[in-house]
Amino acid sequence: MDFQKQHLSTSPSPIRFVLMLAFAAILAWWISGCFKIDYYTHNDAFLTFSKDTLRFDTVFTDVGSATRSIRIRNPYDQFIRISRIALERGRASKFRINVDGISYPDGIAENVEIWPKDSIWVFVEVTINPDEPLSVSPFILDEDLQIETNGNQQKVVLEAWGQNANYIPNNQFKGKLAVLSCNLEQESWDDPRPYVLYGALLIDSCTLHLPPGTRIYVHGGIARNDLGIYNDGLIWTLAQGKIVSEGTVDEPVIIQGDRLEPEFAEIPGQWGGIRLGAGSKGNQFQYTTIKNSIVGIRADSASSLTLANVRIYNNANIGLLGERASIQASNSLFYNQGAQSVAFTYGGNYQFDYCTIASYGNTSDAVYMDNFRCLNDECSSVTIYRLIANWRNCIITGSGTDELNMVDATNGKEPFAWEVLFANCVVRVKDLLDDYPNFLSQCRDCVENKEYTDPLFVNIDMAQYQLDTLSIAQGKAKPLPGITGDIDDQPRDSAPDIGCYERQE
Repeated sequence: MDFQKQHLSTSPSPIRFVLMLAFAAILAWWISGCFKIDYYTHNDAFLTFSKDTLRFDTVFTDVGSATRSIRIRNPYDQFIRISRIALERGRASKFRINVDGISYPDGIAENVEIWPKDSIWVFVEVTINPDEPLSVSPFILDEDLQIETNGNQQKVVLEAWGQNANYIPNNQFKGKLAVLSCNLEQESWDDPRPYVLYGALLIDSCTLHLPPGTRIYVHGGIARNDLGIYNDGLIWTLAQGKIVSEGTVDEPVIIQGDRLEPEFAEIPGQWGGIRLGAGSKGNQFQYTTIKNSIVGIRADSASSLTLANVRIYNNANIGLLGERASIQASNSLFYNQGAQSVAFTYGGNYQFDYCTIASYGNTSDAVYMDNFRCLNDECSSVTIYRLIANWRNCIITGSGTDELNMVDATNGKEPFAWEVLFANCVVRVKDLLDDYPNFLSQCRDCVENKEYTDPLFVNIDMAQYQLDTLSIAQGKAKPLPGITGDIDDQPRDSAPDIGCYERQE
């Protein structure tokens, strides 16, 4: 027993130690001389990833952290060297990376090697404080993990939730469709927390009710699914679905993109927009702002919509589009669109009272109307549908010589197909008079906005569409039953002003 204890505790003899050193030296010589590392150096290097997106699906109610991982595999029979694995925002990122057990506080790992047919693990951690301002932690953190190999760029998308909110439909629905259905009943989004739409929402057999103060922030992005390729920040009512938005002057409903940092405040095209599908009846928006989408509201065939005290602006395409729809609008403001502020195509029935429609800074008309649809690419054959459009006490203006464009496919030969009336409006037209020479005489008590210098608004560059002290729209409207206030609920006097604002002294 004593011998065993002595034997187990005995240190290597000097001869054994020398032999170990010699073996180590021979091994090092063999590796350096006989084992040559062969790297894959072509610029078509393409690594494979276990995931293309890392989602951190926790809604944080306190300061929270979570870790996700991804495996990067080398598919080649040679060594490969990744020149750079980096977070898009570097040290400023809310994410942190660990590559095969080594942390990189700056968010950049360089010259990472992978053995042939082998892989490495990248661990990504996020820490979020939902009480930080949105400029620091937006509703949705969206960032790329960039991987560069032999000059070839690849990426993995990182997504996490940065604020307390109601995420609709849920955090796994980006690029997917979700259906809101309540058997012709009503669902009210009355939680004081904002609603963040993450995907496309289809409203079927349900009334989506938006009470005063509701905030909807839409996360847009390119998606491919049953709807085709589109921006997935989309609200779409089906035939038996509708939206009832009931904001107030003190608590308006806001529907916009989810990027609320100051640099995104006026950026159009951040989400898809609102589409009222064919046959969707009873849609209502009052004291509601819709901004920064592709198309603000699109109303399809046989759909109906009422707008009161609504603002639609900063959209990449058309602000309000009606396609053989029925729309009533009052005390509403449409401006700063990428295309027309308001457009009606293929006929329909429209009534606009005390509205301001402006188009400054682009080549599109403020208002476009037609009563046909092309049946072929050349538009040599068309189908006609009746257009009824009544404009009362409205401003239609902009920076072009014509801000009203009308196309009657019957050329006046079928009066039933074209019933367009203007009364007590400010209208900016010039070339339109070549096709409609009697327009101004038929525009009852209208004010012609002949020149760009005609005084109208306080400051269009600052989106201040209140009337200037010398505005040509002052006192030129005709009182209308049931409309006693303006867009801000300020009272209109006995000689009201044209447009959505009543000038206040």
